[in-house]
Amino acid sequence: MAMFLTPDELAELTGRKIKSKQIEALRRMGLPFHVNASGKPVVPSWAAQGRAAMEAPKAELPVWIVK
Repeated sequence: MAMFLTPDELAELTGRKIKSKQIEALRRMGLPFHVNASGKPVVPSWAAQGRAAMEAPKAELPVWIVK
């Protein structure tokens, strides 16, 4: 499974092909996304599957022990 939605999947999800309109649709839907350096919305695949942010894969953080 891919980490992010493809451009075709994003267009199908939002019903829009223009990036500014996709961003508007994602905001209305309340889906988490980021805008990349080229101004395109990037949606994690887990968000489109309906999984809550709490269920999103998390990176393991190092545990620091202070002595």
